[in-house]
This record gives sequence, C-alpha cells and structure tokens, in this order.
Amino acid sequence: MRKSTSTLTPAQVYRFAVDFCQPHLQFRAVGKVTGEVILSVLFAAAARMSSIHATCRRLDKAPCEETFTAALDPQLHDLNALKRRSNAAFADHLPRALLRRRKRPLALALDLTLIASSGRHPLDDAHIYRSQAKRGTHSFFAAATASLILHGQRFTRAVIPVTRSESLPQVLQEVLAVVSRAGLKIGLLLLDRGFSRVEIIRYLQRARRPFLRPVVCHGRKADHPLGPSGSNVFQAMKKSGWSTHTLHDDKKNQATVSICVKRARWKDRHGKSKRETWVYAYWGIAPKRVDWVKETYRRRFGIEASYRQMNQCRIRTTTKKFHVRFLDVAIGLWLRNLWVWLHHCVLSSPRRGGRRYHWELLRVERMLLWLEEVAKSMYGIVVTIPTERYIPESVPS
Repeated sequence: MRKSTSTLTPAQVYRFAVDFCQPHLQFRAVGKVTGEVILSVLFAAAARMSSIHATCRRLDKAPCEETFTAALDPQLHDLNALKRRSNAAFADHLPRALLRRRKRPLALALDLTLIASSGRHPLDDAHIYRSQAKRGTHSFFAAATASLILHGQRFTRAVIPVTRSESLPQVLQEVLAVVSRAGLKIGLLLLDRGFSRVEIIRYLQRARRPFLRPVVCHGRKADHPLGPSGSNVFQAMKKSGWSTHTLHDDKKNQATVSICVKRARWKDRHGKSKRETWVYAYWGIAPKRVDWVKETYRRRFGIEASYRQMNQCRIRTTTKKFHVRFLDVAIGLWLRNLWVWLHHCVLSSPRRGGRRYHWELLRVERMLLWLEEVAKSMYGIVVTIPTERYIPESVPS
C-alpha cells in the first residue's frame, strides 16, 4: 500500500452520508427538527440496529420520539414520491467507471428480499407479502432490488417495495425502468429462485431481456421406482450438457427455456468421491461452455452478503406503517452503498490493471461505529436514570 497523503475521519463519513441522502430526500424542518437532525437520528438508530424509540431515549439532547415521529411521518405518506427520491439517491453516487460504461451492457442482479413482519395482519392487507414460513411467520415486508456488478463490486441501483396488489412482472418492469432512466444499458439479468414463475419468464421473453437463473427442481427423484420426472431429470444426468425445458402454471400458460447442466466431481479430505450437479435456465444468450454459465452466475453470489450487510444497517421497528418500513430498508441499502463507494473511490489504491481494495481498513461495523460516535458528539448520551427509591452509596452487607 502506498504512503497515505490524507486521512478519513468519522465527521467526513457522516458528512458523506448526509450529502448522499438529503439532496434527494429533502426532509423539511418542522420546528427545531431540521432535515439533518432527522438524518442524524436515523443514522444513529441504524448504527446500533435499534429502534427510533430506543435511540431518542439514548441520545440526551435529541428530540423525543413523539416530536421526531411528528416531524418525519407526514413527509413519508406519498409512497410514490418516496420511491422516486430514494432511487434518485442511489443513482447520484454511482462510480465514474459505471457512468463511463453507459453504452455497454451491464450485468444486473435482481433479488427479492423478505423481512419477517411479526404480529397479526388482516388477510386482505395489500402491504403484506405472503410466502412460505420463515422465522415463524408467513407475513413479510417484501422489496425487490437491482444491483449493478462492476469488478466484483455490487452497487444497489434500485429498490421497489412489493405489495400484493402488484404482480411480480409489474414489479420487475418497474425495477428495470428505474435502472434504464439513469441511462445505463441493461445486459444479462442474473435472477434468484424467486423469479422462476412462468409469468415472469414470459414477460422477460416478450421484453427481450436475456436472463440466467438456477432451476428449482421438482418431480420424482432419481431413486423413485418409476424414475425421475419434471426438472429432476436434469439432476439425474450423468454428465454436463444442454437441453430445453417447458414450464406450466395453473392457468395453463407455458414458457420454454434452455437448460445448462454442470456436473462436478472431487474428493473430500477423507478421500471419498463427491458429486454435485448445478442446473441453470437461461434465455437470450448463446453460451458455448458449461463452465462459463456457472462462473457467470457466481457473480451474483455476493448479493446475499449485501443483504447481510444491509441488515447490519437496518433500523428495527414493529410498526405496521408500510412507508416507514420501506424507509428503514432504503437507509440500510444507502449505508451499504456508501461503504462500497468509500472503498471504491476513497480507500482503494490505484494500480495497473485495476484498483486494489483494502477492506480491512474500514469494515461495515467500524463505519457504523463512526456514525454513532458523531451522533454522541452532537447530542450526548444519557448517563443518569431517575429513580423513586433511595440509592445507597454502597451495597449493604
């Protein structure tokens, strides 16, 4: 690493975070609660993965929870405006390397994240997404995200809340429209298993969007007396190869995709032979090597790490207000984007063939601790608790 010529401080990181969000969110001042006060409290809550209630009680001179909520909630009721301003914040701080490649197709990783929503919800609640049981509930807050992949780094470009009133093709169309409005050319779509429905495949084929995704295998398994059926036929293949597969849904719609099967053999540390099969579905591309398909899809594996980091920056809440939950997810993704931007534009070292990253200099946890330290310096910490009982000077024997 070259000799340092400047230093990065917590105050600078906090200023970057405010400049990242406030020009687009445009939080208005309500009384003494200014837009920067709103952001500083939100960042402090995200830094400790705590709630607004706990953060306002922990910071001495911060506004109380009622005052803070009265200043913030009225500015979030227009969900469409909130989505538009949130996605504008993602577009404004893209690295120059991405902006220089506007005319070149970029790989886009699409994912659907589900956040468990505790408590009881009406069955007709349009804001609650129903899915398979996870963490003891079938009710979730869902959001679709799109991340651009550049040199192994993933920059979140769009986040769209998913409601029961919108179909997944509509959500997918909205996500792609947000990315396209930035002038970026969308190339191959790397999808997760949640986008394996026939209606989604038919939409992507009509829109001429090439995609690659893993196959969710169904049907009889290879050890069944009648042999494998459905997509499990590809799992039972003895060697790598190519094929096609037609999917059907309950409405008798069908979609045909190409199939790539990758078989691998290796020996574990005990010398036992192991085998594994990867099955991928694709459309709109013409790969010539099986290994290319596997390595290309591996580029999106870091998305799961991105969600883990987003959860480290997400404000915890039990509210049923849909716009508040969306803001909490957006803040987590903004802070994660800020961390990637700092490493890409500030902390990396220039070298021939590409920049060198120094992830050990600033971990996500350290960046969040810096944001919390700035909030402590601004508002102070509550160090005394009033009691109604006499406190002895020492523990009685």
